[in-house]
Amino acid sequence: MQRSTGLLLVTALSLTATACGSGGEPATPSASGAKAVTITVACQPAKSAPKERQAWDDDVATFMKEHPGVTVKSTDQQPCFDPKTFGPKLAGGQMETAFVVPVTNYNDVISKGQALDITPYTSSIKNWNDLRADHKELVTKDGKVYGIPNVHYSVGLVYNRALFTQAGLDPNNPPKTWAEVREAAKKIAALGTGYVGYGEYSGGNTGGWHFTQAIYGRGGDILTPDNKKAAFNSPEGKAVLQTLHDMRWVDNSMGTKLLVGWESLMVAMGSGKVGMMLGAPDVVTDVVNKFKGKVDDYGITGFPEAKASLSGGEAFMINPKATPEEAKAALEWVDFRFNTVGKGRFDFARGKSIGNPVGVPDNAVFGDSATGQAIQADRVKNASLPVTNYDSYVQAAGTIPPKAEPLYAQELYAILDVAMSGVLSRKDANIDELLTDAETKANSVLAAKG
Repeated sequence: MQRSTGLLLVTALSLTATACGSGGEPATPSASGAKAVTITVACQPAKSAPKERQAWDDDVATFMKEHPGVTVKSTDQQPCFDPKTFGPKLAGGQMETAFVVPVTNYNDVISKGQALDITPYTSSIKNWNDLRADHKELVTKDGKVYGIPNVHYSVGLVYNRALFTQAGLDPNNPPKTWAEVREAAKKIAALGTGYVGYGEYSGGNTGGWHFTQAIYGRGGDILTPDNKKAAFNSPEGKAVLQTLHDMRWVDNSMGTKLLVGWESLMVAMGSGKVGMMLGAPDVVTDVVNKFKGKVDDYGITGFPEAKASLSGGEAFMINPKATPEEAKAALEWVDFRFNTVGKGRFDFARGKSIGNPVGVPDNAVFGDSATGQAIQADRVKNASLPVTNYDSYVQAAGTIPPKAEPLYAQELYAILDVAMSGVLSRKDANIDELLTDAETKANSVLAAKG
């Protein structure tokens, strides 16, 4: 599922070919007579995040100055990936020159010829050799490269340390089991009207996404090993829904609002009245940057009782209609903005100066390479928050096995939304029926896919 680019995670694609301008004047051809090109690029921060948007626009201006003859136009719909519009816009050839693809869609996009073979242009990525080999393999087919890995993450438990303190809980000893999550959630909800101990999604494909996170953590699966049948109608799947049902209707610790879509829970977390949610480290970044949360209030710990943790990510791909000049310019932009130490998203000094939560850990696509080490050192140097708030997550991430999102993830998430919505909206919800119905629908989708 989507995470924001700079996370996570989750930023969205505006999928029109003629997007709003990025804030710079069109560039002129270089003195060497290089052909002038115009490229469209995804992931400009929204107007609701003015400081981050200005930083982006400043980067566009700098990039165009350093690359005479290149004009960059940005799209600003957030988040970068919208599962409802991605497929139709991609099929219609309306994507930007450089666009974001979640890991679950790599194979589909590549196999349908909807991404350019960029093998001849990888030299435009200065740190290409420092990107993790396992992530580069995901965007490679038959020896040809179709994307630049941009984000990698694993899921933990994000929590509000300030609310833990208010509720008499130890913020330095966050829950390690689901029983402890339930107890903590009840105490936070008891703080008063509007307080929610544990937040969860019920729609917009995010409900099914979080169901997947939870069932993986319990050791279950979404699909059988051959990807031919649904596997979530299992004891682990029932445990996920039963726990949520009991927290909602027995403990009254989940509030009364159904949260549909990525932003809904993030807004609630940013309000300072939600105690816990599942998420990767970029959740903290987005809650602070986009939804006005207080940076010192948040921490993240390992997934409760985790037998595995959902691992996902995204890559930049290039529109197959791009000319060689456009492709090269787009890749140089991606390199500048997303892959260079001390610049773009890794300009931690700038991030700190505009109030971003610098210091949040992530499982970077550069791993422990020289580039990865340099990025991490700069992140710690410019940290604007206590990095100890994330120590337990870092420790857990190194020991919990990662597990990729299932094949046909978006279709399956939409089906599982119904089960999530069912237990969170109806006290008398029949969990067995919800899972059986979802299983039947999932198997029909899988049969149709062949």
